[in-house]
Amino acid sequence: MATKTKKSPETTEIAEESALNELFIDELKDIYWAEKHLTKALDKLAKKATTEELRNAILTHRDQTENQITRLESVFESIDEKAVAKKCEAMDGLIKEADEIVKSTEDGSITRDAGIISACQKVEHYEIASYGTLKSLAGVLGYTEAVELLDATLQEEKQTDELLTQCAESSINQPAKREKA
Repeated sequence: MATKTKKSPETTEIAEESALNELFIDELKDIYWAEKHLTKALDKLAKKATTEELRNAILTHRDQTENQITRLESVFESIDEKAVAKKCEAMDGLIKEADEIVKSTEDGSITRDAGIISACQKVEHYEIASYGTLKSLAGVLGYTEAVELLDATLQEEKQTDELLTQCAESSINQPAKREKA
């Protein structure tokens, strides 16, 4: 069970058996699995991307994701929990959907890139929601170090989402509009 060693002094002690603490740990395990599986999926998507700009954005995100896995391990450590992954059904579904988008679009088309961006942004929005919730829960539970670590990842996820939007709007969506079905 988690112990509260990394709490702010003004936070009252919360029982190790707190239902909220259990939820927090369960959600950490979920996003840990999600990030680990996302790294593999991002490699596949980068190989399927048509434009170099999108390929580079995906590979940058993959590198960030690898760092985020390490950061999550630090979150687990900061609350005296072992880093354990629990299958994330949402990320599993999002990865399967990305695979379907790639299969349903023509190889080498800009439309495929538009589809890949769509799939990646769905992942980003899931991650933003997850890290925002985890950060909030960590704050309530008094896990100050975890709050800082989770916020760093949350900010990266928001930046990646913005990068994907810029990529779509600057060089993908308009050319894709002109491609024949």
